[in-house]
Amino acid sequence: MERIPILQMGRCLLVTIQVDLQDQVALQLQDDLAARIEKTGANGVLIDISALEIVDSFIGRMLSSISGIARVLDATTVVVGMQPAVAITLVELGLSLEGVRTALNVERGMAMLRPADEADAPATPDAPAQGEPHHG
Repeated sequence: MERIPILQMGRCLLVTIQVDLQDQVALQLQDDLAARIEKTGANGVLIDISALEIVDSFIGRMLSSISGIARVLDATTVVVGMQPAVAITLVELGLSLEGVRTALNVERGMAMLRPADEADAPATPDAPAQGEPHHG
């Protein structure tokens, strides 16, 4: 069975869906992502669906489910690159993707995840920790 690759970028996981998702592949992605979040301690998940031209109600529910699972595991999910036809289809199917954050592209999606990533990052030696005076 096909698997969707999951890449790690710092404390974030990046998933780029390049193929129309079959139900079994979507279920496997949900399981794989949950395991990777738990294993890596990732605090952000970015899912790029810009290559998806069509979605059905199952895929819409899977995106909501993945976001919910990530949230329970203390990670924020952002879905990026949604084509207008996909957005229209989801709304027509009655799927507003409650709780799923979206952004127009990967750059904006990563910017949405960055504040959480930076809050967990340790202070660098050459930068004063928050609240410390700078002795320059």
